[in-house]
Amino acid sequence: MNADLSALQARLGHTFRDPALLATALTHSSRLNEPGPAADSNQRLEFLGDAVLSLILAEALFHAFPHEREGGLSQRRAMLTRGGFLARLAREINLGAALSLGVSEEQTGGRDRESNLEDAFEALIGALYLDAGPETARRVVLTLYGPLADRLASVTAADNPKGRLQELVQPEHGNHALHYESIHIGGQDHAREYEARVFLHQRELGAGRGPSKKIAEEAAARAALAKPVAELTG
Repeated sequence: MNADLSALQARLGHTFRDPALLATALTHSSRLNEPGPAADSNQRLEFLGDAVLSLILAEALFHAFPHEREGGLSQRRAMLTRGGFLARLAREINLGAALSLGVSEEQTGGRDRESNLEDAFEALIGALYLDAGPETARRVVLTLYGPLADRLASVTAADNPKGRLQELVQPEHGNHALHYESIHIGGQDHAREYEARVFLHQRELGAGRGPSKKIAEEAAARAALAKPVAELTG
C-alpha cells in the first residue's frame, strides 16, 4: 500500500481490513480506460456512502437540535452534505492525493476538482461502512465533521462570500465600489477554467479560479476575505 493510502487511513483513524474496498472508493471512472490493473470505479460506493452519510448526520442533528422542526433539520443536513462542503472535507484529509485517475483527468486538474472530491468522499464513507460497520462509519464521520453547530456556522458564513465582502466594504465605500473581472483561461469543453479578480474601485483585493465564472468570482471574494479587514475597508 502506497504512502498516500497509508496517510489517508491514519487521518481517518481506521485501517481497512479489505484494502480493495479502499482502492475502489478512490478510483475515478476515467482510470478504467487506462492500461494496467485498476479497481472498479467508485460510483456504486458513492451511492451507498451518500445514504450512510445522510443517515449519520440526520441522527446527529436530531440529537444536537432537539427543538428544531423537520424542515429546519432537513435544511441543516442539506448544508452539511452539499457538494462544495464535502469537497472541503475531502481537502482537509488530503483525499485528492490518494485518488486514482486517468491520464487526461489528472492533466486537467482532476485531483482538486470538486465533483471528484465529493464523489470520492461519499464513496469512502460507503467503503468504511462495508469494511467495519455502521459504528465505525459513524465515529469517523462525526470526527471529521467535528461539532456540528460550528460546522454549520462556517458553512453559513462561507455560503455567500461575495455578499459578505459587499457587507464589509459597503459602509465605507458604498454599494457600487466592488467589481469583478472574469476571463476564460483554458480547459477542454468538459473542464473549462476561469480566472476572476475582484477590485475595490481600482485596487485588486483578490483572485480566484474555478470551472465557471460564478465559482471563480466566489473564489476571488474568499481570497479577499482572507485578508485583514483594514485592507478591505481602508
